[in-house]
Amino acid sequence: MKFSATKFAASFLVTSMVYLSPAMGAETLPAEVKQGNVRYVTGGVGADVAAAFKQAASKYPLELLFAQKAVPNDVYLAGVKVTVRQSGKVVLNADSGGPFLLAHLPPGKYQIEAVSEGVSKQQSVDIQSGKHRRVVFVWNESGGTPK
Repeated sequence: MKFSATKFAASFLVTSMVYLSPAMGAETLPAEVKQGNVRYVTGGVGADVAAAFKQAASKYPLELLFAQKAVPNDVYLAGVKVTVRQSGKVVLNADSGGPFLLAHLPPGKYQIEAVSEGVSKQQSVDIQSGKHRRVVFVWNESGGTPK
C-alpha cells in the first residue's frame, strides 16, 4: 500500500520537527506484539504517529523503514511482508502496519527479507547489545527493477 507524496512530505516535516521541539511527538505507539522471543511494534501512518515512531526508535535494537521511489517525492509503504531469520530459522514473520517496524531482538546476526508488491529485498544486520540499528528498504517505482 502506498501513501501519497503529500502525506510523505507532511510526515517528513513533522518527523524533522520532533528533533527541534520536545513537545512534538506526544502520540503514543500502537501496542507491542510478541512473536516467540521477539517483541515488535509496527505502524507510522500519519504525521503524529510517524513522529512517535521516530522518537521511540532508539529504544529498540532494530528499526526498519519502508519506502518507495516516486516523483515528485518518495512515499512511505505499509503492508510490507517482513521475515527475520537467524541461522536460517524464522524468528519474526509480520506484515508492516505502516512504514516503521521496531523490534526487540537479542544480540546476533540476522537476515531480513522485506516483500512489497511481489518484489523481495534482503539485508543482513548484526544486532549488538545496547546498540541501535536502522535498516531502510527502498523500492523503485511500481513496475521498476528492484534497487
